[in-house]
Amino acid sequence: MPLRREPTERQKRLGTELRRLRDATGLKAREAGELLGVSSVQISQIESALAGVSEARLRRLAGHYRCTDGEFIDALVKLATDRTRGWWEEYRWLLPTPFLDLAELEQHATFLREVGFLFIPGPLQTEDYARAVFSYRVPELPPKELDLRVRHRMRRKQSLQATPYEAIIHEAALRIMVSDRAASRAQLDHLLQLTDAGNVTVRVISLDLEGFAGAASAMVYAGGTVPKLDTVARDAPHGTAFIDGEDQLRAFRTLFRKVESASLDPDKSRDFIHRLTKER
Repeated sequence: MPLRREPTERQKRLGTELRRLRDATGLKAREAGELLGVSSVQISQIESALAGVSEARLRRLAGHYRCTDGEFIDALVKLATDRTRGWWEEYRWLLPTPFLDLAELEQHATFLREVGFLFIPGPLQTEDYARAVFSYRVPELPPKELDLRVRHRMRRKQSLQATPYEAIIHEAALRIMVSDRAASRAQLDHLLQLTDAGNVTVRVISLDLEGFAGAASAMVYAGGTVPKLDTVARDAPHGTAFIDGEDQLRAFRTLFRKVESASLDPDKSRDFIHRLTKER
């Protein structure tokens, strides 16, 4: 089969995990290829996500790598064999790849936790709010691409209706009016409506909170089918950074718990947002 032109982040994750398993055994790519009956080039292509791997070969590799975690192996097999074309594929070659990778990450997540300090998290935004955010970009987006980005963001909201989702939002993000007063009020009302959904939890961090130095903690934490496959997405200077190292994930779990402990509980947060709507 031809090599992939542009592997998805999900495909890259599979290759990364296979490379980690191989590295843990001390095997070279050439040695792994000999065990599997393929060349070292093919092993490198699989690990770099330029080529796929069958379930049979993946399980043989896991055996050669002395991996005994059956649940983890099954999760890797699911990554390798899932051929579902998600809704985001209609945007391929139209929007930057990280937009698609983030949508795919969210779609397959078992749970989502998000922390926002300057903006309302994307899955909670109204159309007017999202349009105002994208319209502020420099250089200015062409009207067609602006519409695509807004439509993509609204579609992300629909795909998360059944995923357990917890958002921690700083008061600054709630107060900043990225559009006019009416749109800001509508955004706050929308947050209140979303908290009525069984899968959405919103917590607020108040500006009056003392001793809070976690303003650099913005993140999207996506739960994998097993904890080893959790992923953190963070904004980076040149796009979205996807983080999956074991030590890094452990640090972000701790960071999220610290931020969560500083936030108001869901009921008090709802009351807080309701009071803000009265100020608009």
